[in-house]
Amino acid sequence: MPHEPVRSIVIVGGGTAGWMAATYLARRLAHLRLAITVVDSSAIGTVGVGEATVPAIRDFLRAIDLGESDVLRETEGTIKYGIRFDGWRADGHRFFHPFGLYGVGSGGVAFHHYWLKLNAAGQAGPLADYCLATQLARHGRFLPPADQPANDLGVFDFALHFDAAKFAHLLRRLALANGVTHIDARIDHVARDGETGLLQAVTLADGREIAGDLWIDCSGFRSLLLGDAMGVPYIDWRHWLPCDRAVAIPCVAAPGDPLPYTIATARSAGWQWRIPLRHRTGNGYVYCSDHLSDDEAEATLLGTLEGEPLAAPNRLRFTTGHRARFWDGNVVGLGLASGFLEPLESTSISLIQSGLERFVALFPDRGFDPRLAATYNRQSVLEFERLRDFLFLHYWSNRRTGEPFWDRMRGIEPPEGLQVKIDAWRSGGEFVRYEWDTFQDHSWLSMYAGFGDLPARHSPLADQCETADLAGTFARMREAIGRTLALSEPHGDFLRRSVGA
Repeated sequence: MPHEPVRSIVIVGGGTAGWMAATYLARRLAHLRLAITVVDSSAIGTVGVGEATVPAIRDFLRAIDLGESDVLRETEGTIKYGIRFDGWRADGHRFFHPFGLYGVGSGGVAFHHYWLKLNAAGQAGPLADYCLATQLARHGRFLPPADQPANDLGVFDFALHFDAAKFAHLLRRLALANGVTHIDARIDHVARDGETGLLQAVTLADGREIAGDLWIDCSGFRSLLLGDAMGVPYIDWRHWLPCDRAVAIPCVAAPGDPLPYTIATARSAGWQWRIPLRHRTGNGYVYCSDHLSDDEAEATLLGTLEGEPLAAPNRLRFTTGHRARFWDGNVVGLGLASGFLEPLESTSISLIQSGLERFVALFPDRGFDPRLAATYNRQSVLEFERLRDFLFLHYWSNRRTGEPFWDRMRGIEPPEGLQVKIDAWRSGGEFVRYEWDTFQDHSWLSMYAGFGDLPARHSPLADQCETADLAGTFARMREAIGRTLALSEPHGDFLRRSVGA
């Protein structure tokens, strides 16, 4: 029905993806007076281990008029300034990927070129000394980002850690308050129109039929609508990202205030996450089943917990990749129903968010012009590919020799687009930016420097400054960061003051 407006949206699946979609669409499309329904079954569990985010989550919260302090309070949340990587370069080595810039450039030359010049002279010091976000994390402090920083030294951001199940419950309450209808039932059958191929209705286990104009598939790995009903195939990326298993176990938190960052620790066949919440610590081991059994992974994780387990181990199986199309006909997939990238950089929730933002910008009528879907699909595939490349770089750059999994990862040829980035960096310290790159230059810099992969030379433009002058300038940068750090408060004090913890 070309040009007739969409009047109803049915979201299949609750959990984080389903309730994010419900709250966001109810707020952003409120003027359209749509009927929005969430159909999920309380008898079907959710994955529920997405507990770390990136700073974009704060944009999402603003879009749905949800305060950060409310989220922290209701979800046992904490602040996140980035991720500390332990043992990825080698046992005993660690580095930090911050949500913030490094240093201040000058004369049209990026800071890192001056750092490379001074580092070659043995006078630069660690790159981490020039990032405020890293220093806040390292010292366990909190400082709200300045609205208009005086210079790049003050540019940083933060994200949140939270209990994913509590976050979904909070979103559910907000969605229902905004007029969303919730049906707790299992879906037994999905019906498509024989002529148009569009999805028409679902039949519930109790015999009820739910019809809708537009469908959002948030059914998790099952991909009930996009994968099963619409028949959209899955593109497998295990060649580049072969980890295909995870086991998750929450435990009692260690004494003291929670750290304001995530920790990712390299293990023999993958890596282990540590996510600090106020009421517990989230832990998980992401691994490759070619190199480690499920029982061995579980034993390793149990042996490294900082406190008593709070739940039985939750074992997960997955295939990294994505559906060939994220939007097909009148069905849009979000979250695990559309694809999966392992949680190494905490991008699962941000992918749901960006998918919603793109979809609202391209919101269709009941004609479902295929050009809208084609645009959406192109953007979604590019976003997934860019993230895949960034995640792969973590594995490919490792120097953990003598371990079959890590030796294997170093031997895999990078995707072409990533190789172009690596070549530009290694030859001249330059960053290549692509459309729909999620992580910007400072994130790539933290990875390259963290793995000790420095370019053969700095830019000749950095030679406009003498080494002695640079040394003085760099010392003043460190002092300025120190003065700003002194204005911060302990992370635990902030949490107690802001959420009454």
